[in-house]
Amino acid sequence: MESNGASPSIALPLLALSSFFFALAVSVPQITEAGLHCNNSTEIVTSNNFSFRAVMREISESVADQRRGNYSVTSPPPVVYGLAQCEGGLIEMDCPLCFAEIRTRIPRCLPNFGQLYRDGCFLRYDGYDFYNETVDPTHDMLNCSSNSTVPAERATEFSERVDRVLRYVLAKALQNGGFAVAGEDAPEGAVGVYAWAQCWSTLDAGGCRVCLENATSMARSCAPGEEARAMNAGCFLRYSTTKFYDLDSRGSSEVSITKAVVPIVVAIAPSAAVVISLVLIGAWIGYKEYSKKKRVQNSLMQLRASMSKFRLYFKYETLEKATNFFHDSRKLGQGGAGSVYKGILPDKKVVAIKRLVINTQQWADDLFNEVNLISGIQHKNLVKLLGCSIEGPESLLVYEYLSNKSLDQVLLVNNATRILTWEERLHIIIGIAEGLAYLHGGYGVKIIHRDIKASNILLDENLTAKIADFGLARCISPDKSHLCTGIAGTIGYMAPEYLVRGQLTEKADVYAFGVLVLEILTGRKNSVYTQGSSSILQSVWKHYKSTNLAACIDPTLQGKFLVLEASNVLQIGLLCTQASMELRPPMSRVVEMLHDKDQVVPQPNQPPFLNASVLFDISSSRSSTCTHGY
Repeated sequence: MESNGASPSIALPLLALSSFFFALAVSVPQITEAGLHCNNSTEIVTSNNFSFRAVMREISESVADQRRGNYSVTSPPPVVYGLAQCEGGLIEMDCPLCFAEIRTRIPRCLPNFGQLYRDGCFLRYDGYDFYNETVDPTHDMLNCSSNSTVPAERATEFSERVDRVLRYVLAKALQNGGFAVAGEDAPEGAVGVYAWAQCWSTLDAGGCRVCLENATSMARSCAPGEEARAMNAGCFLRYSTTKFYDLDSRGSSEVSITKAVVPIVVAIAPSAAVVISLVLIGAWIGYKEYSKKKRVQNSLMQLRASMSKFRLYFKYETLEKATNFFHDSRKLGQGGAGSVYKGILPDKKVVAIKRLVINTQQWADDLFNEVNLISGIQHKNLVKLLGCSIEGPESLLVYEYLSNKSLDQVLLVNNATRILTWEERLHIIIGIAEGLAYLHGGYGVKIIHRDIKASNILLDENLTAKIADFGLARCISPDKSHLCTGIAGTIGYMAPEYLVRGQLTEKADVYAFGVLVLEILTGRKNSVYTQGSSSILQSVWKHYKSTNLAACIDPTLQGKFLVLEASNVLQIGLLCTQASMELRPPMSRVVEMLHDKDQVVPQPNQPPFLNASVLFDISSSRSSTCTHGY
């Protein structure tokens, strides 16, 4: 048969290249929680207990160096034995992330003992030496997927494939020191099966065999379900119809049982260019995903480097003692991500310690994001990060201590003990504006905070405003106009284009700043949550249209302000909250208008009035028309 198509010598290498990049594109880090079991115990174990802390500290250090570790403390009581291990299929850079998250979650079992399995790592602590345990009928777990993509007529064939893969991965794991992955592709119309098996490092070869044989038998019973996880005392085994593992360059390799012989018919186009173009497109998509993943890995490496460079690392026990074991008397405030405590370090330095207690992977993203973004930034209107700790039962961030707490605690509480003067309010507004202007361009990159609000503005002894909480912040490269991202922030401060389309620019911060200016000057919180309520923007706009802006000013000031100056600052606030982001001034221009009282402030248009009913309509019909900027 003759063909004018692409030569096999060209097409096959390109197809191989495309397959390589597609494989990279679909592989993802495996740190999903698989199972948690908390044991009843006669001993009371707390996060403050010496034995518990010592075991977790030693295991943390061992996992960082060797990907696994076990340690025990038998005196003083309670006796605590601990074991943790990253599985062989987890790439090098995901091991510390997986362990940090599992270490944060395991204290849910306190004051009892517990064991937690993730798809990439395992952690257990108990009151006896369990290191040689293979199976435990009381506590072993099996999770079978209730979903099945297998057609009924092929269920038997699929179950046989599952059996083949499980038997093979068992055999290879026993030959390979306790770990192996294996997979079998399937012909068109059927689904493949992929598996991995892992014994804990404390088992000998005989114990590993007993454990995996039991786990294989358990997992086999889940077929024709598309996924199963068998979690025994001494091992973990999983199969799935999705190729879920991602092996790195440490020497691990996948064993392919058999590539099912499938007749492949290729319609070769008249021109070789068509074939080559399709293959290159596939390769490019895979390459982009590969590059994205490498950037994630590099960011984790940079976090470690920045912690070392800026000496950001604290031991958990040091911070625990600094807060008197997080005593309520030291509590400064409570936020969505955790609590903030006053701490006194051994050198008598007073700090603020943010205690992150979040039960999802988001805590890791926010922690790494915050450390990376602000560890090297120095500005008088940005809170200074002094360090962090990720070795304890929760992650901790250490900041400079600011004696006047947050702006909302000074301004937006009933029966406030201190009334901010007009000059103090203007000083705070200018400080916030200068801090945002620096974030948006003064540091060499464009950083968008995404959650500017009164509770994220801290005040020092001189009432100098300092922007805090960079967990949601994002960077935009200079060649991009905006980011398309998931919605995050606080309702009432979120710009319309971001709330509706997910289109994020620095103008989202400008909008939030405008709302905050109106709050500071009126002494009112922007109420958009209650049905039938009006926003602060609506109230101020009403007075602006009647040329009576000064009537909006907080009555507690008792008229002690310059009417023209107050009206100009309120007008700047309205200008920052324009519905069209193009009409909002950049923060650098806002700083100029605030400093130069002789400048004419442009006339604003009507801002968007977002109340509870409008927000409900938006959330019910949110558009996904955001396109990536260039």
